Amino acid sequence: MKEIELKYGCNPNQKPSRIFVEKGSLPVEVLSGRPGYINFLDALNAWQLVRELREATGLPAAASFKHVSPAGAAVGLPLSDTLKKIYFVDDIAGLDSSPMACAYARARGADRMSSYGDFIALSDTCDLPTALIIKREVSDGVIAPDFTPEALEILREKRKGTYNVIRIDPTYKPEPIERKQVFGITFEQGRNEIRLDDPQLFENIPTQNKTFTEDARRDLMIALITLKYTQSNSVCYAKDGQAIGIGAGQQSRIHCTRLAGQKADTWWLRQHPKVMALPFIEGIRRADRDNTIDIYIGDECDDVLAEGAWQQFFQTKPEPLTREEKRTWIAENRGVSLSSDAFFPFGDNIERAHKSGVEFIAQAGGSVRDDHVIMTCDKYGIAMAFTGVRLFHH
Repeated sequence: MKEIELKYGCNPNQKPSRIFVEKGSLPVEVLSGRPGYINFLDALNAWQLVRELREATGLPAAASFKHVSPAGAAVGLPLSDTLKKIYFVDDIAGLDSSPMACAYARARGADRMSSYGDFIALSDTCDLPTALIIKREVSDGVIAPDFTPEALEILREKRKGTYNVIRIDPTYKPEPIERKQVFGITFEQGRNEIRLDDPQLFENIPTQNKTFTEDARRDLMIALITLKYTQSNSVCYAKDGQAIGIGAGQQSRIHCTRLAGQKADTWWLRQHPKVMALPFIEGIRRADRDNTIDIYIGDECDDVLAEGAWQQFFQTKPEPLTREEKRTWIAENRGVSLSSDAFFPFGDNIERAHKSGVEFIAQAGGSVRDDHVIMTCDKYGIAMAFTGVRLFHH
């Protein structure tokens, strides 16, 4: 097949719409549903991300994409009991024996608010445990190199048969030159084929602390690969084999760092004993539960704790998570890695990153204020590598 006609483009008024190839055939096959223009943008960007993570780490990888940027990305490391609970997958049969399911649970669980209605990419065959997670989440579709018969049956039943399931040829390699049109004008460039699993990326270390643990190198690599497919400017915090906070598409880098840091803090706060013990009412919808947790953790907690409000969500009124409790808990998060898609222009980015437990940084370097950035890292004992690589993506 050389062409797939789409319902419409980015918006319903943008017709006609299609995806097509000029030579050869499309590397994708729609097994269920009718994917749209944005669905395919998410699917193809997400597929590149997980394919690259798989090649770089040797582990199954998953991504949760929304509006052409990842809400989460991860590799298939085992999940602790705490992560199983906060990702709401502790009841999934066969989870521990499925690295693919663990990868998606991590990718989806990092930022559940942003992942609502995501498009999923899986580096390996979608198995039954992974399909069981996808089955109950609000999602637009999934792309993978293959599906087991049991998984495909479950996914084809989702959303009354309209759920988008796409199989992609894992051997497909695009042309080295890519093109797109803006306002009737064609842009052309070489594809960004840079490898981010090269150990030399971490050899230029200008900070006093020059020690990167193996876990830190893995997490920095995961963050860099995630940023390669994230709308710029972008910053990614990572820990334990997954992105825990992604700041995308901000005009100012410090706003990226703050946004991603806030998401990383929320990920960590969800593991606070008070949050894990919230007494939700029976039958609360998953989206309402996730939104309630987000509000409870944030500065507007009265919206769910005020008299007349808490009864909608909880069996009994929870104690608030105080500002001091949050500050103390966040201070316990250590060993976080941070990557940026370009240089940090000022040390304020490092100051903000330190507040979220960052101990390892990989960034391009090359700012006229590199000396100030290095000095701020040294102030906190942070190890930072200048990769010399910019990863803008638009």
